[in-house]
Amino acid sequence: MELKVIDGDFSVCKVEDLSQVNLDRDFYFIGKTDEELSLVCRTGDVPQTTVSREDGFKAFRIQGELDFSLIGILARISDILARQEIGIFVVSTYNTDYVLTKGAQFDQALKALAEEGYQVCPAVCS
Repeated sequence: MELKVIDGDFSVCKVEDLSQVNLDRDFYFIGKTDEELSLVCRTGDVPQTTVSREDGFKAFRIQGELDFSLIGILARISDILARQEIGIFVVSTYNTDYVLTKGAQFDQALKALAEEGYQVCPAVCS
């Protein structure tokens, strides 16, 4: 399975509203529940309406479109990283999953996954 590094730094935020979110930017993940409004975006795109935020994340995605019948993809990745004591934050789209780790552990995470057979593609690969 191929993992593609996403270039740049990311932040996980809790926001008051979405009025300052520019959806023309390339990476925004919005989660809304009855208790909160959360946002994952590039650090440079964090809106001023942020209530709290955690910066310093790096990200990779599982390449390709994942069929909903596939089982255990994230479980395997999270198990590999948990054994390395690397925390993750995951967001999903219709097609695939994105895994974020703190930047200080990102290279360690990619190395551990490569050692377990994942193909890690840098941000500039095709």
